[in-house]
Amino acid sequence: MQRADRVETPAPPHRVLMAVEDAEALDVPATALAYRLRRAATSVPGRLLRGRWLGHPLHPLAVTVPIGAWLCSAVFDLLPGQEEGARRLVATGLLAAPAAVLLGLFDYADLDERQRRVGLAHAAANAAAIALFGASYAARTRGRVARGRVLGALGLAVTSAGGALGGHLAYAQGAGFFRWQSR
Repeated sequence: MQRADRVETPAPPHRVLMAVEDAEALDVPATALAYRLRRAATSVPGRLLRGRWLGHPLHPLAVTVPIGAWLCSAVFDLLPGQEEGARRLVATGLLAAPAAVLLGLFDYADLDERQRRVGLAHAAANAAAIALFGASYAARTRGRVARGRVLGALGLAVTSAGGALGGHLAYAQGAGFFRWQSR
C-alpha cells in the first residue's frame, strides 16, 4: 500500500516522455505546423475526418491497421516459409499508414503548446518508422529477406517509441479527451 505523503519518482521512460513536453526547441516548428493545419482541420471535411460525428478522434482507430500489420509481419518473420506473407503484411501497413497520418494531422491543429511538442515528436518517430518499413518492403521485394527483417524489426521498435509518445499525448496529456462531449 502506498502512503499518501510519499511522492513517487516517475520511471525513466516516463521521464523521457515528460522531457519531450518540456522541449521548448520544438515550439517553432510545432506551432508553424499547427498554424498551417488549422484551416483544413476546422473545415467541414476536416471536422468529419477528425471524428466529431463519432464523438472522439478517428486517428487512434486508424493506427491499428498499420501497427497490427507490422506486428504480424514480425511474427511471420519468425515462422519458416512465411517470407511472402511477411512482405505482404509490411505492404498492408504501408498502404494503411497514410490514412493514419492524415487523421493525426487533422487532430494536431487542436493541441496546446506542450501537446504540440509531443505530437511533433510522435509524428517524426512515425515518419521514421514508415521509412524503415518502406525500406524493409523494398529489400524483401528484391530478395534481401534478412535485410528486410532487420529493417522491419527496427521499424517496429521505432513504431513502439512513436506509440509511446502517442499514448503519452492521449492519456497523460489528455489530447482529444472530452473534446466534443455534451450532456
